[in-house]
Amino acid sequence: MPLSHIALSSGRSIELTELRMSSTYGGMLEGYPCKPINDMRVSGLQRQAERAFPSVPVHLVRPSCDYPDETAGAFGPVEVLPFVACIGVFGSNPVASELDPVLHRSTLGVVWFQTVLDVPSGEDADLGLRSIRWEELAQDHEL
Repeated sequence: MPLSHIALSSGRSIELTELRMSSTYGGMLEGYPCKPINDMRVSGLQRQAERAFPSVPVHLVRPSCDYPDETAGAFGPVEVLPFVACIGVFGSNPVASELDPVLHRSTLGVVWFQTVLDVPSGEDADLGLRSIRWEELAQDHEL
């Protein structure tokens, strides 16, 4: 049973079957949120998803950043990612129309960031999630 359903902008419905959430800056002991730190966090989260789900393609939804402080420190200006880092696995009907939807599914791992600690659902899900190009990114497999 899926955790939620999301309506993509393309009209396809996808199901969230697994979700991992963490604090974007959890464990950060010193320094401040900036581009080098954020780049490491984003690429690290993507590698984590690829290791956790090696048989599933993984897509990164590029996060938006806030710049709350205009003064620059040693590593550049303060750049803040949304506070919740997410890794999810989504499924849907097969991409290839010739495949039997009873015997086949399409799957995609997704990495994204969000501002709230909510399970994305329906048409209220983040626009970045809803804009996923499923037909290009997901992989079909036999059940």
